[in-house]
Amino acid sequence: QVQLLESGGDSVQAGRSLTLSCAASGLTVSREDMAWFREVSGERKEFLGTATRDGIFYLIDSVTGRFTISRDNDANTMYLRMDALQPEDTAAYYCAARCLNGRCSDGYRYWGRGTQVTVSP
Repeated sequence: QVQLLESGGDSVQAGRSLTLSCAASGLTVSREDMAWFREVSGERKEFLGTATRDGIFYLIDSVTGRFTISRDNDANTMYLRMDALQPEDTAAYYCAARCLNGRCSDGYRYWGRGTQVTVSP
């Protein structure tokens, strides 16, 4: 059974940093295409970036330079480091794994339950 467990969310002031973790069981992170998303209450999930099975780490332009995706193969965990947090980063953050139909544009099969990040001015 595959499980993804996010952790590390917190309430912080603007300018601070957080590192989110996505601990996986039932799959091997280094062999999967995985991604980070975030969701503001009532809105669609926003794709943030990926860590692919080929070792490619990608982030969307709007968070490049502030966010970093990494993974620890020994810990079977993917991370999202977030620096210089702003109130607009307030959201629930989710990790996901294994692209549907072999195409990540079709979505992901496995999702965690999310971890909340709240950034105050």
